[in-house]
This record gives sequence, C-alpha cells and structure tokens, in this order.
Amino acid sequence: MIKLTQAQITGAIIAYLLGVFIVPIVIYFSDKAGLVDVPNERKIHHGKISRLGGVAVWLSVMLTFLSLVLLSYYPSGQGLSGIIAGGSLMFLLGLVDDIFCLNAKFKLFIQVAIATTVILLGVNIESIYLPFANHIELGFWSYPITLLWIVGISNAINFIDGIDGLAGSVVTISSCAIGIIAMVVAPSSPISALVAFILLGAMLSFLTYNYNPAKIFMGDSGALFAGFMLATLSITGIAKTSGPLMYLPLLILAVPMLDVAYSSIRRIMKGQSPFVADSEHIHHKLLHAGLSQDVAVLILASISFACAIIAILIAGSLSKYYIFAVVVVILLFILNLVSKSIKKRG
Repeated sequence: MIKLTQAQITGAIIAYLLGVFIVPIVIYFSDKAGLVDVPNERKIHHGKISRLGGVAVWLSVMLTFLSLVLLSYYPSGQGLSGIIAGGSLMFLLGLVDDIFCLNAKFKLFIQVAIATTVILLGVNIESIYLPFANHIELGFWSYPITLLWIVGISNAINFIDGIDGLAGSVVTISSCAIGIIAMVVAPSSPISALVAFILLGAMLSFLTYNYNPAKIFMGDSGALFAGFMLATLSITGIAKTSGPLMYLPLLILAVPMLDVAYSSIRRIMKGQSPFVADSEHIHHKLLHAGLSQDVAVLILASISFACAIIAILIAGSLSKYYIFAVVVVILLFILNLVSKSIKKRG
C-alpha cells in the first residue's frame, strides 16, 4: 500500500511557508520597480497590480528542493532534470514577456525549443493504449504528440489566467490529483508526486494574495511555469502507466483544455490568429452573463474539482486519498475567506 511519504508532505508544507513570506516581498518589489499590470479594455481589474506572481511560485518550488536536499530528502528520479530545467526556462520566458511583452510567435518558438529539450531528456509519451490493441509504440509520433501536450497545456493555463484566483485554483486542484494518482498507479512515480505536492504548496500560498480582489497576478511567468509542470508531471506520473489510466490527465486538465480548444477554434473561424489575446474566454463569458468573479471561479473550480475526484476514483485511490483531495479544496475556500479578510483590514 503506497502512502503519502514524509518527503512529500514536508515538501508541500515548506513550499507553502516559503510562499507566504516571498509573495509580499514580490508585491513590494513590483510596486517599487513599476512592474505592475495596468487596466485596459481587455482587463477587468482596477488599479495597478503586481504581475510577477510567477517569481514567488517559482522561488517557492526551487527553494523547497534546496530545503529537501539539506534535510537529506534528496529528490531524484527519471525525468526530474528535464522537468526542473524546462520549468525554469519556461518561467524565464514568461518573466521576460511580463517585463518586455514579447511577440506571440516568438514565444511559441521558444516554447517549442524548451519542450524539445525536455523531450530529449526523457520526458515523453512513448506509447498509447488502445482497446483490443493494448499499448502501441508511437515511434516518430512520440515527439509531435508530446510536444503538442507540453506546449498546449502550458498555454492553456495561461489562457485561463484571466480572473482572480481561477488559474491558481485549477493548478492547485490539478497538481493535487496528479500527485495522488502518481502514487497509486502502477508503476508509481514518487518523484512526480513529490514535485506535484511542492507545486500545490507554492500555489496555495500564492492564492492567499490572488483571490478577488487580487494583490498580485500570476503573470506569464507563473502561468507558463505551472502549466509546464502540470504537463510534464502528468507524463512522468500518469501517462507512462499501463492501460487506460494513462488518459486520466485529459480528465484532470479538462477545464484549461476545453478553454484553449474553444478559444483557438473560435479565433480561427473568425479569421484571427489563435495567438492574439481577447476577452472571449469561457470565464469572460460567465462574467458577461452577469456572474461575479467569485461565482465564475467557483463554477469553473468546482468543475475542475469534480473531474479531479472522478480521476482519483478511477485510479483506484483509497478513501484517505479522496479525503486528502477534499481537504485541499476546503483549504482553497478558507484561503479565499482569509485573504478577503486581510484585504479588508488593509
């Protein structure tokens, strides 16, 4: 019976505690340096808000790894170097974009280059399961399929980062599900679970300051980093398993996948580039229907949570893992209430 190890629990706690201290520092630095998001016709927030939340999330994750090394929980495993290096490169790309506003096609080119490097380091989908045919080796097709998955999910998280708390909530729920499932499938992937729980802890601390009204935004640096981590962890932790369970990431990440598919198809049908940002995403549609930001986040996060729970149950997780996932979601709502209370007093 596979249990949540001390290293994974410790990693999540350390990442959360680090984030609680790092996020306010990033907010202060952003304000002093003028690295803030200014409202325009496509954005719904008011006032100037830090757009460097990704710095806090990335630092929390990376410093947690250093802490685990110092605590003698040295994390090692197949694909770890690719995940950490690729995630850091994706973070740097997003950070440069947050500061200098890069061309969309240039960003896509760099994303493809990063994903290609990661694939060469062993993070790839080597085979797929088909009914009555078991696993089919992809061969040459392994590269384009893995590339599409990594780049697609990285941008999908960026796409849903349009209202306070939405992307962070979805990432938290998804990383929780990936971490749990990575421990219970065969073969299990403890290292993927560890990284997923570290990301969970870092994102929970970020959400304390990101719920409506937000004091900090994830920015491209945070969204691309988190999306990349979810994409690669779902490969090493779940997609490499045997049987139909390899498709569970499609269920776990259903919300961002549906949004990126809907947005891309809609733009193409209008004769527009799928890379041009607009205010017609699913969360914008909910706002246009008269719903508040909080309600829109609640609806989409609830859908994400339902998909995650179904995926966990399909994977055959024990009841305590189900309870763990429920506890994480309860923490999301508590953080929402706490953050609102802090902002009102501030």
